[in-house]
Amino acid sequence: MPTESENRRHQVVIIGGGTAGITVAASLLRRRPGLDVAIVEPSGQHYYQPAFTLVGGGTYALDNTRRAIRDVVPKGATLVQAAVTAFDPDENAVQLDDGQRLGYSQLVVAPGIKLDWGRVEGLEATLGKNGVCSNYSPETVRYTWQCLDGFTGGNAIFTQPPPPLKCAGAPQKIAYLAADHFKQKGISNNSTLKFYSGGGALFSVPAFVPPLERVAKRHGVEVLLSHDLVAVDGERKVATFETQNAEGEKTRVEQPFDLLHVTPHQCAPDFISQSALANAGGWVEVDKGTTQHVRYPNVFSLGDASSLPTSKTAAAVRKQAPVTVKNLLAEIDGKALTAQYDGYTSCPLVTDYGRVMIAEFIYDGVVTPTLPLDPFKETRFYWVVKKHLLPAFYWKQMLTGREWDIAHKPRKTS
Repeated sequence: MPTESENRRHQVVIIGGGTAGITVAASLLRRRPGLDVAIVEPSGQHYYQPAFTLVGGGTYALDNTRRAIRDVVPKGATLVQAAVTAFDPDENAVQLDDGQRLGYSQLVVAPGIKLDWGRVEGLEATLGKNGVCSNYSPETVRYTWQCLDGFTGGNAIFTQPPPPLKCAGAPQKIAYLAADHFKQKGISNNSTLKFYSGGGALFSVPAFVPPLERVAKRHGVEVLLSHDLVAVDGERKVATFETQNAEGEKTRVEQPFDLLHVTPHQCAPDFISQSALANAGGWVEVDKGTTQHVRYPNVFSLGDASSLPTSKTAAAVRKQAPVTVKNLLAEIDGKALTAQYDGYTSCPLVTDYGRVMIAEFIYDGVVTPTLPLDPFKETRFYWVVKKHLLPAFYWKQMLTGREWDIAHKPRKTS
């Protein structure tokens, strides 16, 4: 497999070697063998991030989430191990941090999302010690389990920033696993669990809020909405949250902690938000059905960095990728773009060790389960799906461009 751009120009250049980038590359080469595809990715590792919750919960090995980037790049694609510093869509080129200027005929932008750790005062200085942990990075996720397993009682705090963020259910999943673990250890009676969310609801789809509220109540997790983490003092073990009343007056609240799980604020990568490809919010501005850029027809985007108005999950990418590939090939061939993405996404909500509720929905929050099961019921079956079936599907099917699927169907929720 080539490891450098040999001619500084490729038919299709894909920015990002994560879930979206690898899936699109594999699908393109399955549909059109011999297509000149290059993947630009600075990292040497590829992670199956949906399993990070289980790693933090002590029931999955981090090593099983990781592959060398060279091992997941599809045969026939060129790997360019560099980072993008700027786009020049008028000249069909991208600038790389190694000095290269890489040309393209078609561009797919899928670099993922930026974890903005520095937005919370004091967080970077104490993350990974003083009981401050996070499942959102492979560098910190194992410390989450150390904190949970070593917890002997006191205040356990879990945070979620305002949107946008990837896998919006993950911040509360670790709270439920912690509560279940503390119960098994027999320390629930001397433990206080609080879930602070910067958003105004426990979940973005209203139909799933009541069942999740029941889960939180069962576990004794107090939910505090519209509380945004703004500072952490690791030495004093105090977290500071900002909230506001109905009149818009902001106040700050200090919360002592013995364990603090932080979900970082998230935003578009700087090289995206500062480019001509971005909308006002900083995301790559694409049509929500075709994934084609609204101003540059030879540019497509999917995944976390795109403006697609749906939750940012690997399950969403699974549905976005075939649409992107079909429409990109149609654009190459001078044909109409007919494939449409309906906004499908999925979030397996871990509620206990051994039970999961899967939230599946499309645009406008329409619930669309894949299987004919109650979408609001926690089951052992979905735990097996989450822990064993989905990782295998990811590595062996999704990342290899195999697009076997079961149709999801709208379900009435009232």
